Amino acid sequence: MKILHTVEFYDPSPGGAQEVVKQLSERMAAAGHDVTVATTRLKERTKKTINGVKIAEFACSGNTVVGMSGETKRYQDFLRQGDFDIMMNYAAQQWATDLVYDIIDEIPYKKVISPCGYSALRNPDFKDYFAKLPAILRQYDASTYVSSSYQDIVFARQHHLRNLHVIPNGANEKEFLKRGERDAFRRKHGIDGFMMMSIGNHTGAKGHYEMMAATAQLDFPATLVIQGKLDFGCLKTCQRQADIINRQYPDKRVIILQAERAETVQALWAADVFLLLSNVEASPVVLFEALAVAIPFISTDVGNAREIARWTSDGLIAKTSPDVVNQGNAMVYLDDAVRCITKLYKNPALRRRMGERGRRAWEEKFTWDAITKQYLELYERILK
Repeated sequence: MKILHTVEFYDPSPGGAQEVVKQLSERMAAAGHDVTVATTRLKERTKKTINGVKIAEFACSGNTVVGMSGETKRYQDFLRQGDFDIMMNYAAQQWATDLVYDIIDEIPYKKVISPCGYSALRNPDFKDYFAKLPAILRQYDASTYVSSSYQDIVFARQHHLRNLHVIPNGANEKEFLKRGERDAFRRKHGIDGFMMMSIGNHTGAKGHYEMMAATAQLDFPATLVIQGKLDFGCLKTCQRQADIINRQYPDKRVIILQAERAETVQALWAADVFLLLSNVEASPVVLFEALAVAIPFISTDVGNAREIARWTSDGLIAKTSPDVVNQGNAMVYLDDAVRCITKLYKNPALRRRMGERGRRAWEEKFTWDAITKQYLELYERILK
């Protein structure tokens, strides 16, 4: 098959959407398919082909609501003229998908959309966007969703859309199948005792402040490691807050990490618990990575975190309140986050049982090889 995937950002840019499209694309290319990814041009990307995947770069930005700029016409001409069998647009509300809408009837090959959550569904600025979206979605041959219950698939059902397919996210077996060493990261950073790990770029919506606040309220010694390479505005604030906690609480420590991938994986294997107190998610890849390293996770009730906990018996969901001021973004109840952390701290046997259940579930259902096969089967069915 000649496959086109579109996504706002791609390798070497880190992030959840980037990781999903990277894993799917590289595995499809390795299986003999001709795969192209259309994405934002990055100055740090020095190759036009990465691990067998062709990269088509465009200097574009924005979305339908804030406006789109750059090489928008060149991108749309590329889509119209492309020699592909099938295209998958990953994530709505960004230029690489939104620019498809106006020309969708001019694209001659099959089309799939993976909306990735509709994070702005309750944002009044996007009212017209979502009013027009059902008619656009009917022109796709299929849509995929990472959850059977999250708001994007609920939206599709409410508007009687057809050809809906649930395909979850996963974690990379090439990184996690062989169990890693627990002590390497701890020795490097001088960590002893209970360690919590979180991964999320500094977007301001990943719950970094809430995680640090919860850590400060614990009545036992603990270390919190927050890994996030990209800064979209909260890195300096996080560093200042971490410094305050490190000075004021002798038995608490917060490490703001900006590590490469190898050290991030080391940190996961070193942790006792994975913490995600994010304000908004779709289906967090990082929770599947927690499953892969056999540690339990604690999450806000965002995206399909509750569903992942049910699928795997490896997670606790902290009590969460939607924040209407921030257009539906979730806010954790700190006292319940502290309760969940304390419960797992006091019961190492429970942590081990939950972690091993999660690891088994990941091995059976949530590796990227398993997920890629589901996408390829869908593509093949559409083409037939």
